[in-house]
Amino acid sequence: MKRILLVYIIMCIPTLKMWAGLKDGEACDDLLQYTPYAALFTLKACGVDSRDAWGRLAVTAAASFAVSAGTTYALKNTVREWRPDNSDRRSFPSGHVTIAFAGATMLHREYGSVSPWITVGGYAVATATAASRLMHDRHHWYDVAAGAAIGVLGTELTFYLGDRLFPKKHPGSTATVVFTGTGLNVAVAF
Repeated sequence: MKRILLVYIIMCIPTLKMWAGLKDGEACDDLLQYTPYAALFTLKACGVDSRDAWGRLAVTAAASFAVSAGTTYALKNTVREWRPDNSDRRSFPSGHVTIAFAGATMLHREYGSVSPWITVGGYAVATATAASRLMHDRHHWYDVAAGAAIGVLGTELTFYLGDRLFPKKHPGSTATVVFTGTGLNVAVAF
């Protein structure tokens, strides 16, 4: 438990310190949105037990990112809402918030059973990203709300489909196939 907390603090403090110290909020937001995904892989690399093995974790994270970001950018190019600062027509929904909440939901699904503080930290960083986008007049409140919903729902959909398409094997079951000189032997144990 102490190792998990230490790794998470190491990941979050420099990012939050940078966010607090920058004058240009967008440069910070560009990095802050990826912090939950970075924490996801850092915790796994440091040996913290997660829901899935490396391969499935990587595929699920990539699918979560693709579904969430794809939905967001399709909507941005369809809706064409003006930003509050009138800089362009790509306000709805917030892509930064979508990515941050997708990563936070990945953290929750992979490590939430290990420690609730991992979930709290992930969603705190995602919420800070949303607040920053509002503070710097880059989005309306409904842009960040929609981005958060897309990030959470896209990741939940990814886990749902992954579990249906690739169910986990029962931990006690094994199957063995042995070729011998006299033929084929198959053994299944539960």
